[in-house]
Amino acid sequence: MPDVEYASERTHLLSHPVQDRRFSAVQREADAESLISTHVSKEEQLLSTTSIGERLPYNDYTTIDWLHDLVKDSFRSRSIHAQRGIRGSLGSAFESGQGWVAAAFIGVLTACVAFCVDVAEATVSDWKLGYCKANVFSNRENCCTDRHPLSTTKANLGEGCPDWHMWTEDYWKAFAVFVGFALAFGVISSSFTMLTKSTLPSTAPGHGDKPRSVQAGDQGVVGKSIYLAAGSGIPEIKTILSGFVIPHFLDLKVLVIKAIGAVFAVATGMCLGKEGPFVHISTCVAYLVGMLFPKYSENGRKMRELLSAGCSAGLSVAFGAPIGGVLFAYEEISTFFPRKVLWRAFLCSLFAAVVLKALNPTGTGKLVLFETNYGVSYSPIHYLIFVVLGIAGGLFGGVFCKANFLWSKKFRQYSIIKQHPVFEVFLVVLATGLLQYPNPMTREPGDAIIKNLLADCRGATKGWVCQQEAKDDNTKFIGWLVYGTLVKLVLTIITFGCKVPSGIIIPALDAGAFFGRLIGQWVTTISPGVFAMVGAAAFLAGVSRMTISLCVIMFELTGELEYIVPHMIAILVAKWVADMLEKDGVYDLAQTVLGHPFLDADHTMNLVQGTQELVERLIPPKQTMQDITVDVPKDNKVAKQILDEKLDRLKERGLMDAGLVLIQDGMLQGYLAEGELDFGLNDLGKQWESTSRIRVLGEAEDGDLDMSVFVDRTPLTICAKAPMEYLVEMFGKLGLRYLCVVEEGSGKLVGVVIKKRLVVWLESLKH
Repeated sequence: MPDVEYASERTHLLSHPVQDRRFSAVQREADAESLISTHVSKEEQLLSTTSIGERLPYNDYTTIDWLHDLVKDSFRSRSIHAQRGIRGSLGSAFESGQGWVAAAFIGVLTACVAFCVDVAEATVSDWKLGYCKANVFSNRENCCTDRHPLSTTKANLGEGCPDWHMWTEDYWKAFAVFVGFALAFGVISSSFTMLTKSTLPSTAPGHGDKPRSVQAGDQGVVGKSIYLAAGSGIPEIKTILSGFVIPHFLDLKVLVIKAIGAVFAVATGMCLGKEGPFVHISTCVAYLVGMLFPKYSENGRKMRELLSAGCSAGLSVAFGAPIGGVLFAYEEISTFFPRKVLWRAFLCSLFAAVVLKALNPTGTGKLVLFETNYGVSYSPIHYLIFVVLGIAGGLFGGVFCKANFLWSKKFRQYSIIKQHPVFEVFLVVLATGLLQYPNPMTREPGDAIIKNLLADCRGATKGWVCQQEAKDDNTKFIGWLVYGTLVKLVLTIITFGCKVPSGIIIPALDAGAFFGRLIGQWVTTISPGVFAMVGAAAFLAGVSRMTISLCVIMFELTGELEYIVPHMIAILVAKWVADMLEKDGVYDLAQTVLGHPFLDADHTMNLVQGTQELVERLIPPKQTMQDITVDVPKDNKVAKQILDEKLDRLKERGLMDAGLVLIQDGMLQGYLAEGELDFGLNDLGKQWESTSRIRVLGEAEDGDLDMSVFVDRTPLTICAKAPMEYLVEMFGKLGLRYLCVVEEGSGKLVGVVIKKRLVVWLESLKH
């Protein structure tokens, strides 16, 4: 006799029916059992006893179900903590600590990769000028000083460098060698990038709701090509962290090629940096580490928490800015950043900085890349100059974003450029070499340019910049500063978006440092390096729209806490001015150009608030609803032939995130996603005849092909007359894949909105 539960304040209000919604007869078949164990995790099989149903691993370019993965993680956590004894205690302890272990491991591995890239890039870049006779794999600075990686010996610059051999002393021959090496490096980098070509499904909903006539030779929905190692990777990472799946983007192959490609791309001297690729590399490391832990590998939501923490290590090793890296991941990249992710990002960034300092790729023994000590403070009158720098940075950022967007939409659509990306890189490298070599300052690598322009020349005349400023007539030097600012703007516009690993941070800092140093030539009360430093921050703010994280990165880069307020002024002014010219920053525009689906709740809400639209605006046409709606009979079974036809219609539309809505008497009963429908019909369904009837609702009986375990019987709904703001908030805050729309008053189903459909509609509002 079962125990009788007497009524008390703890008594459940509703009785819990026995739930045994497993695969019943299907599980008794050996083939079906093998399929289930292969495609469905243990936690997912546990979810078959609930009303939310099981899920298969997410398809390429689909949206993860944040709510489903939350419940799935709860099942996993409860099963672990329910164990008793020593084994249970150890399992619970590891469950609580594996996130911290993974974060630390990510930081260590990211620092090791960054060390290799930094050392290799410095050496390869200097090969354009000459080589070290003592060690051909040593860069110019290490060859001419006592600085070496893995060593903290202080530099002994001395006079001259007998071990460094220039290719030639003739200017024009050196010019030709410089450009020749740059072209070779560019072709190598781009060729490596070509190895990561991949084809993805159409980002927009395929043929969508438009009727499609099938003709002979029709190949269906055609995907788009993407080079996984090209660019900074930040737009794609933002897309992934928002909940979409981009296949193979974080694989080991991409990590290796990204690192090698970044070495040669930066060595060309093009207006790009390795800081953006470092974020991609750190995220790849986070993904590979996460795959070692079932907690993350089998749960899309938890994996994205780990990826968000891993992003911080990229900026930490790129600039030696651990706190700035955490803030960058929070402000610029992640859309889901709870407090525990913040803590783990902090630990990840810390370990990355500690290990990189120990490896010491620069040979200085310090994390600070551009250490300055101006020794003087600013006056209130200088605030006006900082505002001017902010305005200039905003103008630069606005012009750059618009021009680069148009360049990508126009020039890169020519067939010869679109079909031969390596040729575009060749042209850009050629233009870069021809324009930058004549200027002694732009001839240097990007980080060396910033270091030279931030120099404080009081009592120092060693550097070329200080020697020029010490002259009575520095008109020629001013001309070089103007030339450098304009050339950086033009070259950065045509470079960003090329099919090589590239970032935008260093080129923007270079341009700002040029302009700031130029302004400093007419302000004699303070070092010109101060204005170069603030100008660099302002120009980067105008391009990227970073604010808090950028301010912290700048004082971690330079070690100048005294100039936080000038940085804040210039950064805010630059952002305001740039927003007036172009609302989207460079990464948002890159997402638009690349066609990645991305729902930014903050930006899109501003668009929606000006439309006064209702949810019914996004209800699919009648024909579409007929294609995706299944009217389930009272016996809760549907003919297999009907579901096969419905699946074919879904595939024709190319939506991938779509599914079938199940109704009875017009009332919503559940939702069956396309991926699970395909698996049930084409994998499990092989065991049954084409004339079979499939159970989609209710309790399974012996002999049934039961797909009810895949049905979400708790789909979220919204009234068709609700404001569009409700819809955007629900998708943005809850991370939904779809939302069912019901009729006002009757509650009957009238439509379904998937996340991609909402994204496409929001994009139309921008144009």
